[in-house]
Amino acid sequence: MSRHFRYVTLDVFTDRRFGGNQLAVFPDARGMTDGEMQSLAAEMNYSETTFVLPPADPVNTARVRIFHRTAEMPFAGHPNVGTAYVLADRAKDNMLRFEELGGLVTIRLERDAAGALTSAIVAAPQALKLGGELPVALAAACAGIAPQGIVTARHQPTLASDGGNARLLFEVTPEAMAAASPDLGAFRRAVAAHPELGGKLSVYLYRPEGTGLRTRMFSPLAGTWEDPATGSAATPLAGFLLHLSGAESGAWDIAQGVEMGRPSLLRAAARRTPKGIRATVGGGCVWMFEGSVTL
Repeated sequence: MSRHFRYVTLDVFTDRRFGGNQLAVFPDARGMTDGEMQSLAAEMNYSETTFVLPPADPVNTARVRIFHRTAEMPFAGHPNVGTAYVLADRAKDNMLRFEELGGLVTIRLERDAAGALTSAIVAAPQALKLGGELPVALAAACAGIAPQGIVTARHQPTLASDGGNARLLFEVTPEAMAAASPDLGAFRRAVAAHPELGGKLSVYLYRPEGTGLRTRMFSPLAGTWEDPATGSAATPLAGFLLHLSGAESGAWDIAQGVEMGRPSLLRAAARRTPKGIRATVGGGCVWMFEGSVTL
């Protein structure tokens, strides 16, 4: 018997169509198999696709599964922002609670004076976790830039995460930011040389820009040559910068996707807590398409 599943798509971390990061959401994925979810994510060909299921604990809003083109993810930023927009009518006191592989994700909705939804603020499910450092030459090769383009005054290229896949964070010069282009061969050599990476590597380049940051993210091993907005990289970056600064809290407006022609704005913040550094990322969405899939 044929089964029909509704989906919607959104542009996330933007206030205009054809900007930000694309997302597909299946608001009711009951009855789908894991294989069908993965196949649909590959077919959609977006950075991620989400599938909404009933929560294991009724106090929570939903169970949300996040897939990129080749695998399921424990946590990601723009899928939570976009899914929060789709499920906004389920919020209690403008709060949503999503059960995910990376842990419980809480999301706060912001509205204007007329009650219209303007932003969703996602709390990363775990405290900042710093991994090891990787060589400058490796990071530069993956990003397709000269080693001199990486700024090491404050830190070496460093792995960091807070519930999602670890990201390799490194600061670059403005010239390197503009010139960067991922080198798939270098990524493959990097994971082969560092088995502790488990075959996974994403790099997140950043540089100061005014009072905020400019970033780019490359993850070609997962099928994402370049990502226009990466919330699950913005949160560990915010936490890491707070860690380096010694401050109690901090906030950064992050511009990403500019070089791709899909400009995005991510509002990241971090604070110290008794259980470690915790970070959030927020932004707006624009609804795009609606449709259905028959399986």
